[in-house]
Amino acid sequence: MKKIGITGPTGAGKTTALQALAGHNVCLLDGDQVYHALLAEDRRLQRALTDQFGREILDKTGGIDRKKLGLQVFGRPAALAELNQITHRFILAELERRCALAEAEGRIAAVIDAAALFESGVGEQCAAVVGVLAPEDLRIRRIMAREGISEDYARRRAAAQPPAAFYQAQCSHILENTREDTPETFRARAAALFRQLLEG
Repeated sequence: MKKIGITGPTGAGKTTALQALAGHNVCLLDGDQVYHALLAEDRRLQRALTDQFGREILDKTGGIDRKKLGLQVFGRPAALAELNQITHRFILAELERRCALAEAEGRIAAVIDAAALFESGVGEQCAAVVGVLAPEDLRIRRIMAREGISEDYARRRAAAQPPAAFYQAQCSHILENTREDTPETFRARAAALFRQLLEG
């Protein structure tokens, strides 16, 4: 079964691009959703995180509090690297498990949406990786509207992610979501690229 990665900075249009796969016999895997599910359900991951960061990252019920965990690593590159070292191996194993299930179901491909596709090692397993890019001002407006956050916070979010040049260097294909695009024109271009990748 073919694996295709999709990545890019927040607000670039990955969700719109993925809508182009509706009706295809593919399995869509969202790296963020997998991570959040593991944080809530996987006792081994929870134990590894509390061993590293202490019990102050837990909520009142004993589960991982994502905001408290975030405070432990925000602005601390070494702590963030430790977090990624722990979580990426759990995420990778779970994605492999879900891909195996999808293959057993007869899916023709798994499309994996992950912001840290390369950093986690998932990109190495993909036959192709699509980077979705858009001008920064458009991305900032989108995430402000989507998440109800201030422009300052949106800009800090954008600044914390790799620049466009990172994706252009790492990805096998680039989808540009331009100022002239409508959701429909961008989705149509995404559909043409995914069709090429699935049939190739």
